[in-house]
Amino acid sequence: MRVFDTSLPIDAVLADLSASLRSSANAVLVAPPGAGKTTRVPLILLDEPWVGGGKIIVLEPRRLAARAAAERMAQTLGEPVGETVGLRVRLGSKVSRRTRIEVVTEGVFARMILDDPSLDGTAAVLFDEFHERSLDADLGLALALDAQGGLREDLRLLVMSATLDGARVAKLLGDAPVIESEGRAYPVETRYLGRDPNRRIEDQVADAVTRALRAETGSILVFLPGQGEIRRVETMLRERIADPAIDIAPLYGALDRAVQDLAVSPARPDRRKIVLATSIAETSLTIEGVRVVVDAGLARVPVYEPNIGLTRLETVRVSRAAADQRRGRAGRTEPGVCYRLWEEAATGALEAFMRPEILSADLAPLLLDCAAWGVTDPSTLAFLDPPPAPAVKEARALLQQLDALDGEGRITETGRRLRDLPLPPRLARMVLSAGESGQARDAADLAAVLVERGLGGDAVDLTERVERFRRDRSRRAEDMRRMAENWAGSRTAPAKGEPRSFGALLTLAYPDRLAKARSKPGEYLMANGRGALLEAHERLAKEPALAIAEIAGGAASARILAAAPIAVEEIEAAFADRMEQRDEIAFDRQAKALRARGVRRLGALVLSERPLKVPATEEAARALARGLLSLGLDVLPWSKALAQWRDRVMFLRRAEGDEWPDLSDEALTATADEWLAPHLVGKSGLSEIGADLLSEALRGLLPWNLQRRLDAEAPSHVEVPTGSQIPVDYGSPEGPVLAVRVQELFGLDRHPTIAAGRVPLILHLLSPAQRPIQITRDLPGFWRGSWAAVRADMRGQYPKHPWPDDPLTAPPTRRAHKRQT
Repeated sequence: MRVFDTSLPIDAVLADLSASLRSSANAVLVAPPGAGKTTRVPLILLDEPWVGGGKIIVLEPRRLAARAAAERMAQTLGEPVGETVGLRVRLGSKVSRRTRIEVVTEGVFARMILDDPSLDGTAAVLFDEFHERSLDADLGLALALDAQGGLREDLRLLVMSATLDGARVAKLLGDAPVIESEGRAYPVETRYLGRDPNRRIEDQVADAVTRALRAETGSILVFLPGQGEIRRVETMLRERIADPAIDIAPLYGALDRAVQDLAVSPARPDRRKIVLATSIAETSLTIEGVRVVVDAGLARVPVYEPNIGLTRLETVRVSRAAADQRRGRAGRTEPGVCYRLWEEAATGALEAFMRPEILSADLAPLLLDCAAWGVTDPSTLAFLDPPPAPAVKEARALLQQLDALDGEGRITETGRRLRDLPLPPRLARMVLSAGESGQARDAADLAAVLVERGLGGDAVDLTERVERFRRDRSRRAEDMRRMAENWAGSRTAPAKGEPRSFGALLTLAYPDRLAKARSKPGEYLMANGRGALLEAHERLAKEPALAIAEIAGGAASARILAAAPIAVEEIEAAFADRMEQRDEIAFDRQAKALRARGVRRLGALVLSERPLKVPATEEAARALARGLLSLGLDVLPWSKALAQWRDRVMFLRRAEGDEWPDLSDEALTATADEWLAPHLVGKSGLSEIGADLLSEALRGLLPWNLQRRLDAEAPSHVEVPTGSQIPVDYGSPEGPVLAVRVQELFGLDRHPTIAAGRVPLILHLLSPAQRPIQITRDLPGFWRGSWAAVRADMRGQYPKHPWPDDPLTAPPTRRAHKRQT
């Protein structure tokens, strides 16, 4: 076995690992960060007899990690990268005929195996940091297992991780052996600082860093969710820290290589470093000199919404596994301290592991790759977590719309051309389509700034980003320009007509994200029906139309991250075959009337409209009925008589059951199409609806056989001894009420009833001034009992009205006594 100058914790299990891979094609290695698995295992396996003259491919989740791993292994061998140890990433490769170990990013490997399914000349594939569960890593492992089962039984597969459910992965690999390394870490003290929800996370992180600077020695590694937070914390720290011996270094994927190298290199003698990093620094990288970690406890992850075809960035709490890895960064070389910006009790509530990308990603690239592999149903491959069926369905629909898949899910010739470009399918289609009119290079430059984070700056306006990218003389920009030139390649036909703007080019990739301005500056409606926002101070916020590439946040507050303006004329030209011309009717709640218009639509967007006369159709009548009742039944022109009629019917429904129609608010609203709409044909608003029309519509709900029973059992009026016809109030929840002046009931010895005598009326006995003096359900009892007290009280207030001792023998009257002369 190869001997190294320095020992690492992983050395203790290397013999077991080598033995396992001699007897088994697959294995799982679980080793904590810093154990040395990334840089030592490939070198050890290179000397195994089963390797022969073949290569070992090592997969890393990110370019920065791949570069660091290749450089460390090459340094161990005393060689430059490109000799025994090579590197293959998107923006540059260093490999030669002597290369035996290739360190590649996961996306590069997926293309390698699709281009060469048998992996000719490859002895082993090592999946490093597999716990990050990227979509490319899951796909790469699934394809490698499929190739191993059908083409390459001798191919070795090794899955390596710091935190992983080893048994679950081992089962996927055919019950492969699991080798575990204990690793070596120094003790780390954990201090919980809590989190104030009323303060920005950047402010609290800056406070924690300045506190750690005063209390601790050594360099500090700070974990933040994204580039924006890193830049804001960097600004705050530069304002607070005056010590020239302290360096502040940001670290995220969109930075140039030189800036990243500065962040991960050891601090110079007698200096301290503050590294502000995203999750990129959790694994694979060792930043020398760090003994303090400040963890905001947040990560930014892409979440795909299949129903609208958008991937949005979402800030989430980290998993326990990620939090432990971040904490471990403080104990790599000596005892350290970890400051956590949450309460200690909240740690137990964190998810055990981060959600695999395959469960929340846009699966269109995966589905296209599977089709290129010859698999129409990705669930037939060996994924640790099967791709969700709804996301697969949406991805298949998109790829068929792009003409990349046929109706059976097989890859088409267009699909193969899309796959030739190392771009997401939408952007690949943009480059191909733009090439047909001579603008492949413009589209390729636009794709470049979208796939390479930070290229051309972070302005929302993609036109500005592309222009800055084209002027940028950095090595990364130069490499990316060469790549864009390769994407365009021979795909550019002779130019035709006026060149399209970047907004128009963008709609070739995202036609569903064409957006039109709403009434307020910065508010937009996309063709897919979702709203999106721009800060009012953004220059693009004044544009009448945008083509949107990236968006963040949920449906209620979606924020535009990248877009380009597009002229109305360009929309007309680009979408002429998709425009829909139709007449629409809508209810205007403020006017309480219908409005008709002729519109030209593109998805949810109204591009032009003109007013029309409301048609006298049943559809319009239904729209008016529903619109009016959505404002509440009280908006209709009720007469007192009709309101009482409705109450009478509802009284009998409560008393006798369902043979009487349901005229409740809920029932009438739900059945407006049936009882009200037929009477509204030719009407356009509430002002054209009178009480007679409403009465006719509502009374039509009562069958003819119940109409006579209604008058008999629930009369609208009751005659009292004076001959007066007094209306009955059926709307009281207590029951039917008869409100009558007490003098009109003199001589009445029986209590008034309705419903063939079954229901006694509730008598509201009134004074001469129409004010209640007594409520009773027993008139004879009232005469015999409470009348004396009422009489004594009332006769002083109303001396001109009769208050007899015996009301049963007194004549009823509507009038007062005659005035004495």
